Amino acid sequence: MAKVALPKVGLVLEERQKKINDSLDMAEDLRIEARSELDAYEIAISVAHDEARKVINDANQEGTQASANQLTEMRISLTNQIAEVETEIESVKEKALEDIGQSAREVAISTLDKLVGIKIPAKTLNAAIDNAMTKGRK
Repeated sequence: MAKVALPKVGLVLEERQKKINDSLDMAEDLRIEARSELDAYEIAISVAHDEARKVINDANQEGTQASANQLTEMRISLTNQIAEVETEIESVKEKALEDIGQSAREVAISTLDKLVGIKIPAKTLNAAIDNAMTKGRK
């Protein structure tokens, strides 16, 4: 009997482990994708800052009143553009972190349920993950 039951138990455990590993791999892929998007936006803001500084320096060299007026307009425009991009970056960053948090919740629920058969109340699990995400942001 042990020869029949043990291989089946082994197969079930292997299948569970594969599903858990797949879920963890998917969560890691999502985390990497979110980080990549965040890095791209940070590079874009850096380029925007550099370009803004160059435009401002070029305008300052002209020195005329017309240039001074244009410089003021450009500063306002660039400052607004930078503020918009920074807001967008922050929004994307928060969205990415929310997505990572949601993925972590899904993986944790699935892992705990499938691996050890434990069902933790969503409120408790959310509090633990939110706490970990908060510590990770610092």
